[in-house]
Amino acid sequence: MSSPHPFPGGTSVTRLSVYTDACADGLHGGTPHLHTVSTEAYVVTGGSGTLQTLDPNGFRETPLAAGSTVWFSPGVIHRAVNHGGLSVVVVMSNAGLPEAGDAVMTFPREIVTDRDRYRAAAALPAGAEEEAVIRRRDLAVEGFTRLVAAAVKGDPAPLHAFYDAAVALVRPSITDWRELWRENVQRDARRTAEALDALERGDGAHLRDTALLESPRSDDAKWGMCGRLRTHDVRHPTLLTPGGPA
Repeated sequence: MSSPHPFPGGTSVTRLSVYTDACADGLHGGTPHLHTVSTEAYVVTGGSGTLQTLDPNGFRETPLAAGSTVWFSPGVIHRAVNHGGLSVVVVMSNAGLPEAGDAVMTFPREIVTDRDRYRAAAALPAGAEEEAVIRRRDLAVEGFTRLVAAAVKGDPAPLHAFYDAAVALVRPSITDWRELWRENVQRDARRTAEALDALERGDGAHLRDTALLESPRSDDAKWGMCGRLRTHDVRHPTLLTPGGPA
């Protein structure tokens, strides 16, 4: 169960150091992928790079530098390219869903349309994580390159086919995702609605139900799709003041 005082907007926060080694196409950076439900934001805290995106509007490259803030909706295939020291604070809507699988990597069609092959390609076996990260990134870059090439030629069919495959991959997870959403995002929105109703009545009782919470800093870097991740567990914070169990 998540905290009764969720992180603002039911979002999640991660510190990201974008990969610096070369991908299969010679660029340095992360694994192209999309999210099927969640919106993602990059708040750039250091270095420079480029955000490559592909959606029905076409292929785009957006410069990233310290101070840049960009965000993109579900369905936007994105890839962080590191030009030097690129570090980002990532803010994701629907905290809990991205960790539960709300991301589909742009593997070639023959893989992304086969659930078992996709899972095998996406897996990070214990003890061989770094090698697996490189392998799956290069596979995703291969698929992404095909999608971009088709889009540049004016052929949207491969992108639409990828969207269909992404939906098929995540569809079995929707029941679990809906419960995560109810516990977090919907609960936060409901609390706001109840507070507005109370204030309209002149009732400020909710102002006495307070809490100060903290997500302890984690320096244990994990292997992510775009780089090394240092996560903040905002769904299970530490309660610093009274106000009910966190």
